[in-house]
Amino acid sequence: MAELTDSGVLLRMAYRAMLNAGIDADAVLAELGLDPSILNVPDLRTPHDGQEWFWEALAKVSNDEHVGLHLGKHMPVYKGQVLEYLFLSSPTFGEGLHRALSYQRLLSDAARAELFEEGERVFLRQPFWGRRLAHLNECVMMGLIKFFRFVTDDAFEPLEVHFGHEHHADKAEYERAFGCPVKFGMPSVGVYFDSRLMALPSAHHEPELLRLHEQLASEQVARLEKQDLVAQVNRLIAELLESGHANLEEVAERLGIKARQLRTRLADAGTNFNQLVADYRCKLAKRLLAGTDESIDEIVYLTGFSEPSTFYRAFKRWVGMTPIEYRKLKAEEDAAEAAAKL
Repeated sequence: MAELTDSGVLLRMAYRAMLNAGIDADAVLAELGLDPSILNVPDLRTPHDGQEWFWEALAKVSNDEHVGLHLGKHMPVYKGQVLEYLFLSSPTFGEGLHRALSYQRLLSDAARAELFEEGERVFLRQPFWGRRLAHLNECVMMGLIKFFRFVTDDAFEPLEVHFGHEHHADKAEYERAFGCPVKFGMPSVGVYFDSRLMALPSAHHEPELLRLHEQLASEQVARLEKQDLVAQVNRLIAELLESGHANLEEVAERLGIKARQLRTRLADAGTNFNQLVADYRCKLAKRLLAGTDESIDEIVYLTGFSEPSTFYRAFKRWVGMTPIEYRKLKAEEDAAEAAAKL
């Protein structure tokens, strides 16, 4: 299974919210070992597992044990993305919601939201993400309600909000923040709203634009699926190199497809198996040379080369210097950085 990732849009929105709330956003990123320049990376996806670390860092820097609830008030409205366009160009709010749910992995691979129509009420449910992500759940819920109000010209009002975790702030504060009753310790995270909203017409409905937006969403999902394949192949390359050698046929067998199919799908993703192996070997070699005291002979073995001479030639082709020169350079850089901190 490929690693779950979140759209970089979530990090950018959280960064803006931190600035709006007067929180040192760069200090939060620094706690995570990130530079603010990461916000400018095109098509950025971040590991979903990193959410726990992000909210721990944010709580530490802000010194706010209720930071998810409070940051949610400062979240900008989710705009300028294909999911927004699907809502606005659909005939009704309900149709826009159903379409957005079909493409929700564009926002996060961990998104598994479902819609349940229960008579006069509709429940939008997201399976429980865990108590350690309570801040995330609260912040996302506030952002979701803001977005629904935006696309319905303020017609959307929540009737009841559910969280899987127990409340860690005064219940009255939650109800003021969400404008409705809030229940805790529930089996899922979700929001109830009036079923009549499903038929609410969109003032921006445009059939031609809707077709274009659906095509764009489909293309973006297809691009993510290609990235999933590359990530799976990279993981298998890492596993197989530990036992000596990674080859196309064995990786294809592990994936349950034919070698020819794997070659074709990798080409469709803009790469090839040999390039992925070379990239992995290069990154591993650089990490071992710069961050460990492993001997060159051991690094030759760990990177899947049969002879030191082959490794030396490959490394010089990748980096423009020999492994020994690279290790010396990195040691000098580390020493200079340590001296600068004194």
